[in-house]
Amino acid sequence: MVDAEAGARPAPGTAAAAAAARRALLAHPVLLLAGIVLASLNMRAALASVSPLVSEISEAFGLSSTASSLITSVPVLFLGVGAAVAPALGRRFGSELVLFGALVLLAVGILVRVLPSPAALYGGSLLVGTAIALLNVLMPGLIKRDFPDRAAGMTSLYTGAMIAGATLAAAASVPLEKAFGGSWTASLASWSLLALLAALVWLPQVVIARGRTGHEVTPARTPAGRAAGATAPAGGRGVWRSALAWQVTLFMGLQSLWTYVLIAWLPTILTDHGMSRSTAGVVFAFNTLIQVAGAFGVPLLAGRMRSQRVLVVLVSGLVGAGYAGLLVAPASGAWLWAALLGIGQGGGVGLALTLIVLRAGDAGTAARLSGMAQTVGYLLAACGPLAAGAVYQATGDWTLPLVLMLGVCGAALGTGLAAARDLKL
Repeated sequence: MVDAEAGARPAPGTAAAAAAARRALLAHPVLLLAGIVLASLNMRAALASVSPLVSEISEAFGLSSTASSLITSVPVLFLGVGAAVAPALGRRFGSELVLFGALVLLAVGILVRVLPSPAALYGGSLLVGTAIALLNVLMPGLIKRDFPDRAAGMTSLYTGAMIAGATLAAAASVPLEKAFGGSWTASLASWSLLALLAALVWLPQVVIARGRTGHEVTPARTPAGRAAGATAPAGGRGVWRSALAWQVTLFMGLQSLWTYVLIAWLPTILTDHGMSRSTAGVVFAFNTLIQVAGAFGVPLLAGRMRSQRVLVVLVSGLVGAGYAGLLVAPASGAWLWAALLGIGQGGGVGLALTLIVLRAGDAGTAARLSGMAQTVGYLLAACGPLAAGAVYQATGDWTLPLVLMLGVCGAALGTGLAAARDLKL
């Protein structure tokens, strides 16, 4: 008989079974869901935490108004730039590893941003935008691969967590500054802890991915037997030459544009019409908070529909009504307009991300479409606040900028109706 006591070499099959069991334990759904939620909380928190502190940052560095606006504009620009390289990085190194690296890069960028130098302020903002772009682009493909039958529900979860993170950051930045004795640097730096926590919780997914294939988690198989991550765009064409992909991309960009204009200018619009700064800030926080309702609800509804056209009409109509309200009665109806806009904004981003998943035939296509939609979309969105501010400065009031935003809502409705058809790339 062969001695099976300690010191004997285990049978290859036994070792493989033990390794598989260990990986299965690490891959427990609760751990994966926790990683997705924590990563999603970081997708906007580092951006939203800056806005309430811009005046303190500008004063500390002696920045002009134009230079101050770049504190929030630079990350948005690099959301687009970073999105362009995310799919290639995901294919080369695996989604799990790149997502982990993005969370670490985000923590580093947040810390660099608070160093006592304007160059570090902008350089850190560049790193923050790049890291968030990687998270934005790779998450839809990962969800399409790992949750093919629950993609809409998972999109609802991570979109809601993303907006919840932004709300938490916007609400907590000033109290944190006070808690740290008036230090805005400590307030901003504290958000690196959230990114590091997410990286730590996500690390087991990297171990599992490397353990299975030496590169990335084995993709699920479609009914046709093709790997879910395989590169097979419809008709052999890339997404950049697909009309449907461009429709999804333009809807993503236009809904991002209407949101970033509000992020930049809603408090100013209200104060210019007689509202106090403190009240305008509370209305803005309410607008951010209520976005969670649309972000959770709309993707869940979208997943139950073959065509999502009615949801395109709903979110575009709500945002259009909110902008029209700001045009006719900005201060007196501010709470109502903030509610309409918030539900429409949250629903818009949730629907745009869900359309990426639903229109893609497999995980590889979802990653490429996500990269395209977010590259173009965020570059377009970055132009919105600057253009609105320039028109306001040229005309002296908010009438023309708000009218132009109604035009954006109309364009989003048209492109969204086309993107919402029951088609696959």
